[in-house]
This record gives sequence, C-alpha cells and structure tokens, in this order.
Amino acid sequence: MVSTGDRARAARWRAAADVLAQVRRRPGITRAELARVLRLSSGSAAEITARLRELRLLTEAPAPVHGRGRPTGVLSAHPDGPLVLVVELRHDDWRSATAGLDGRIGPVCRRGHDGDPGRVLRAIAAEIDAAQRERPGRVRATALAIAGTVRDGRLVQSASLGWGAVELAGLTSLPLLVGNDATLAGVAEARSGAAAGARAALHLTIEVGIGGALVVGGQAVGGAGGAAGEYGHLPFGDGSLRCRCGSRGCWDLEVDGRALARHLGDPPPDDPRGYAHAVLARAGRDGADRTALERVVAALGRGLAGLVHVHDPDVVTLGGLAIPLRAAGRSAFDSAYLDGLMTHRRAHPPPVLDAVHGGDGALHGAAAVALDHVTDPAGLATWAERNRGQAGSASRRARRTAQTVPSRATPTSG
Repeated sequence: MVSTGDRARAARWRAAADVLAQVRRRPGITRAELARVLRLSSGSAAEITARLRELRLLTEAPAPVHGRGRPTGVLSAHPDGPLVLVVELRHDDWRSATAGLDGRIGPVCRRGHDGDPGRVLRAIAAEIDAAQRERPGRVRATALAIAGTVRDGRLVQSASLGWGAVELAGLTSLPLLVGNDATLAGVAEARSGAAAGARAALHLTIEVGIGGALVVGGQAVGGAGGAAGEYGHLPFGDGSLRCRCGSRGCWDLEVDGRALARHLGDPPPDDPRGYAHAVLARAGRDGADRTALERVVAALGRGLAGLVHVHDPDVVTLGGLAIPLRAAGRSAFDSAYLDGLMTHRRAHPPPVLDAVHGGDGALHGAAAVALDHVTDPAGLATWAERNRGQAGSASRRARRTAQTVPSRATPTSG
C-alpha cells in the first residue's frame, strides 16, 4: 500500500518534472508564465524553482521589467545539470552528441563504419564510456536512434544495415533507450518542429527506404512492442520485387534511389542516397531522369494519401530525401496525393510540410525521449539524492577547512 508520504513525494517530483518539461518546450519562459501555464500559485512556482536551482537543474535570471507588478525571472537549464548522450546509427556512418535539459544538441561527431555489428557497437560503447569519464556523474542516459526495426527496446532487424537481431543491452551501464531513427525524427517534429502543437502528426522520411511515425500528444504511437511505423514495408509496391526485409512489394522499393536506378535501367546502387542525389542534381536537364523522378514522387504521394486515411493526422511532415524529391516533382506529388484522397478530404487535405530539424531530426528526437526519462519523477529523485550527497560532502569539507585554517584577525595588545 502506498503511504501518504510516498504519494506526496511523487506529486512533488511530478510537479518538478512538469516545470522542466515547460522550460525545454518554451525557451526563455519566465516563472510567472510557468505558473500560468501549469496553473500554479506564485508561491508554489517560486518554491519549486528554488528547489530546482538548489539541485543544479535550473538557473533563474531577472526578466526585463514591463510596467508594474512583482519581479519574475527567466528560467533556463543549469550549465552543470544532467546530460544525455544521443547516438544515431545509419546506413554507412554513426553520429553522437550530448544534450542538456534544454534539449539543445551539442557539437555532433560523425564516424564512418564498415557495417560489421561487433566493430560498430564496440566503437559506440567506447564513445559512451568516454562521455561518462569526461563529465563524471552528469551523463544520465543514452538514447540510440537506429535505422532498423526496434521492438521492446531491442533491434530485431535492419534491412538498410543488413543486420538481423542484434543485442544492444551491453553497450552501457547507463539507462539505454533504443528507437527507430524515423520514429524519433517524427517525435522531434511534433515536439519542436514543423508539427509542434498538432494533436496528431504523421512524419515520413526517406533515406534508404521510407520510415516514419504517427505522433499523438508528443508521443510516438508504438504499437504492441514499439515496432509501429514501418511504413516502408507496406505492400504499396510491385509484388514481383523482393525486399531485403523478406517481404515482397514493399513501398521502400518504390520511393528511393533503388527505384530511380530501376526506372533508369541501372543496377541497384551501393549507395542509394548518393545515387538519388545525383539524379536530383541532373533531373532538370535529362528527360529520362525527369520521368524516373516523377514516377518515384507519384509513388510517394499515393502512399501518403493511404496513410492519411489510416491515421487522420492534422499535419504531415517530410524529412530526408522526401524534401528534395517532392520539390523536384511537386506537380506529380500533388496530383498523386490529392487523387489518392477520399472526396471528403480533398477540400481540406492535411498540409504536407518540410521538417525543420533536417538531418538532425533523429538526434533531436533521441534527446527528447532520453530527457523524458532523466526528468521523470524517478530520475529527478535519483539526481537529487546524488546532488544532496555531494552538497553534504562539500559542506563537511568546508567546516573542516574552517577549523584548521588559522584566524586572520588582528591580535589585540595586552
């Protein structure tokens, strides 16, 4: 049975978590605005923010004074507060960065890889260890965005990497959150990108194949085990074609560089992304390239219309190669998208917007879910316990120092 004291402590940390979430979502928010958004009294807002300052989670600077009224402060992440490490594993490289409580991504470090699972994962594990050594105690979680199918926090298959099920649990002793890269990019767009404020947002991204997510209330809809959003493996394509995932007729095979190569009579490219960029660069000058591109863009528009019927989103966001593909074949995309919609939707179709986080969408989404974990009530309680212990040790050291340092008072004459 949960005691009254336990419930009170949980409620207190929940309020703190809500405050930190608002600071992340609304850069530059003042304490007065925070109280209004969370419906807190000014006294409660002051008490919670003071506690978070003491724990090195927030800082507060005086806000500009406008007219009469009580002074308030601008809230921001503490420079010595918790960090998360985010890693994105892609078709031919992996990238890493840290993020603080404000969600801002630090400098991104990129490294190529040869596709060997053992070597790739050892390199990532070494990077996580190095980040922990460089910032002792501050790195509180790791989030891994991966170009593959993730179920129950495990990588079960990656067609683009050519991997089957791979064990990731041994990467780090830190809490490890694993997600599909396109799903996490969708979270980023819904939280702080082109779909911010939407009730339901559909995100699609093309790199090698197509992935995405339905994000409702800022949270990706994961299905029974978190593997939802494998849109590229819907049977929207040619049933005679076998996908590397094992299925036939996957949409993946109709919308990326492999489709362009097939339409142009070229062999399957080793680097589908690079091939697609090359076609895009010359598409305005070559009739065959233009025709191939329009076929691919039409396949994207038709499939998107089907997903709109399934999910009923407020807005659709596109990332990766989907952005330049649509731009180069806008008329073909618009026609296929609108023609694929039911009559009742055509007057007001969900707008299709370009993602604003660009190539860093998966990193931003990974940071968002890792920070959700670090700033939930349990994560905040753990951070508080650690910091109070450090504060107590510092206080004891200060008292011992004061007892052993001679007084500098001027002696009096007798």
